[in-house]
Amino acid sequence: MKRTRFLKNVVGFGLLSAVGCRTETAEQKPASTPVSTKTLREELIAAWVQSEKMTLTNVEQMPPELFTFRYTDEAMTFSEQWRHCIVFTCGQLAGRAGVTNPYEGVKLPVQMPKADVIKELKNLYAFVRKSIQTLSDEKLLANCDFAGDTIPVWRLFYAMENHIIHHRGQCIVYLRLMGIIPKGYYGW
Repeated sequence: MKRTRFLKNVVGFGLLSAVGCRTETAEQKPASTPVSTKTLREELIAAWVQSEKMTLTNVEQMPPELFTFRYTDEAMTFSEQWRHCIVFTCGQLAGRAGVTNPYEGVKLPVQMPKADVIKELKNLYAFVRKSIQTLSDEKLLANCDFAGDTIPVWRLFYAMENHIIHHRGQCIVYLRLMGIIPKGYYGW
């Protein structure tokens, strides 16, 4: 299911059509048909599985000796970009969705070698999938505060994936600056 259709199902037929999204007619799918939490979980997991593939494709391309590369003194290194994604995502989900943070009391090194970054990223994605699968329906649909707004917890998972997309985009630039042509970036 494409994100537009998914959001239409969750947010409601009329709201998305008002902002110009292509939707089905009311005869095809009534606006009052709610999306099931089963479908919601499937959509979230599909998005995170694809995110993991794209992230690992990005990380695998950087040679191990360049994980401490930064394009300017103020920027995070390639390794730090991914460490930040791991710590931030787990912290946000723990604090806002009420799941146990696997990094609570754990201090990841600021600079990690390639093998450790890959290991921790795999742990992150496994944690996210498990969280999606094990949160109660009530918690998944409950609201939480985020970025000055109130959003449902299921949407927090998309916000966290969007955050990773942001840093993955930065890391694509790091690859290009090192003369590496990024691969695997098509579709979502």
